[in-house]
Amino acid sequence: MKANFNRTDRVADHIQKNLAVLVQRELKDPRLGMVTINEAKVSRDLAFADVYFTVFPDSKDKQTEQLLNNSASYLRKQLASMLNTRITPKLRFHYDKSLVDGARISAAIKAASSKGLAEAADDEI
Repeated sequence: MKANFNRTDRVADHIQKNLAVLVQRELKDPRLGMVTINEAKVSRDLAFADVYFTVFPDSKDKQTEQLLNNSASYLRKQLASMLNTRITPKLRFHYDKSLVDGARISAAIKAASSKGLAEAADDEI
């Protein structure tokens, strides 16, 4: 039986955990908001790691993405000492807007359901 958790998944998980610590402790830029590393996806050849993050407040998403991509080489160097791999992936940071989209969709569903309840109450009267 083949395991569902392959090497790239293990490396991605390790990168995510270590980057979360590195971003919080090593990057001292005051322009950074509260950054949360949500996910890391590693290519099969371990050449690249796409790292998805969110930031609070959301207004700093583009600025934070630029700051993280500018500090990617420093973070990669720090990460290389933590990983037990021959190759350390090049880091590419992307703002993860799935939480914002989820909140927007949730609000739309809530508004639609409350509108539906109001219309149902009007029909009963």
